[in-house]
Amino acid sequence: MTLLLVVLFVLFLLMGIPVAIVIGAATSMALNAANVPLMVVPQQMFAGINSFALVAVPMFVLAGDIMAHGEISRRLVAFADAIFGFVKGGLSVVSVLAGMFFAAISGSGAATTAAVGASLVPELKRKGYDPASAASLIAASGTIGVVIPPSVPMILYAVIAQESVAKLFLNGIIPGVAMGLGLIGIALVQGHRRAYPRGTELNIRTILKTLKSASWGLMAPVIILGGIFSGIFTPSEAAAVAVNYAVIVSLFIYRDLSLRDLYRIVVKAGVTTAVIMFVIAASSVLSWTLSNWQVPGAIADFALSLSGNVYLLLLIVMLLILLTGTFLETASALIILTPMLLPLAAQMGLGTVHFGIIIVVGLAIGMVTPPVAVNLFVASTTANQPIERIIRAVIPYLAVLLVVYLLIAFVPLILG
Repeated sequence: MTLLLVVLFVLFLLMGIPVAIVIGAATSMALNAANVPLMVVPQQMFAGINSFALVAVPMFVLAGDIMAHGEISRRLVAFADAIFGFVKGGLSVVSVLAGMFFAAISGSGAATTAAVGASLVPELKRKGYDPASAASLIAASGTIGVVIPPSVPMILYAVIAQESVAKLFLNGIIPGVAMGLGLIGIALVQGHRRAYPRGTELNIRTILKTLKSASWGLMAPVIILGGIFSGIFTPSEAAAVAVNYAVIVSLFIYRDLSLRDLYRIVVKAGVTTAVIMFVIAASSVLSWTLSNWQVPGAIADFALSLSGNVYLLLLIVMLLILLTGTFLETASALIILTPMLLPLAAQMGLGTVHFGIIIVVGLAIGMVTPPVAVNLFVASTTANQPIERIIRAVIPYLAVLLVVYLLIAFVPLILG
């Protein structure tokens, strides 16, 4: 029956059916063929989304959308430009830093890419930067959006693995910063090779002015993460705080959003959340089916029979994660892979948190790896560049992300 499930899954994917429907339909048909009562399908779908931790998902999505559409993201970019714009190719560095800043107030890679791209792409073009390379760097920086907390994929992993969201958030900071530093290094090298111009001159008065202007945006991660790590509120409560904070700042302090704008953003976030929740619900049925048929244990036993070398097995697992991330959307891939690979990770001696960072970072890299590279498509639209050019330009940034990925997996001490 497992073979039937796999065949149906691949067949439906090749037919271009949406992933959530593919998962639900393939699993339901396989269960029916195995004479399992189909009442289990709605039961497991409900059980899969009946979690307090998942309350954080729609809240962080909404908070990220509000901040991306408002003045917050633009002021963060201006602050980053005031600090690092003076170096040659400084706007490239600003692109990465802005992505890191926004990652700390949004749980989405696509939202990070869209927010930074909308703020920086026009200026990058005006200063003579190669538009495809600039767009690909912004897309690569967007991958940090799901690594530096808050992170929607980390919340999903925590629910599946029954692990602490706060621990995953805490251990995601250093890997996210490492990814950012790697991208900055490549950006600086390219800035010198291509003789990109210098940006804003280094001026203490300008830095202080932009710091004051961006202070409300910079306070968001302090409130959100500080509240979580200090135990003042849970991640789900922090997500609600983030939404309220974003609304107050955008409507009453910066006054850059109207109630009509807010309504459109709420509707858009609701649609995004519905898609994510549908994927989670459908994937929960698949996870229950695989567990019931003892597939994860069989995979672990098969992998261990191939080689007793833990490092080789870990490399194979990482390649599988990367490959899955190139074909499936992050939430779908995470929910499918986690219950399948957790038993194997345990037998390899990997901690639940460490493995969570490995799988989230690997799937984040999938956001800039074709064919399903959501960040590249967002950047392509924002920069008005053909996707083919952006794919070619992203290769050096992809290479440095892969190097950081290897370090995260094989040198766990960098997680802190």
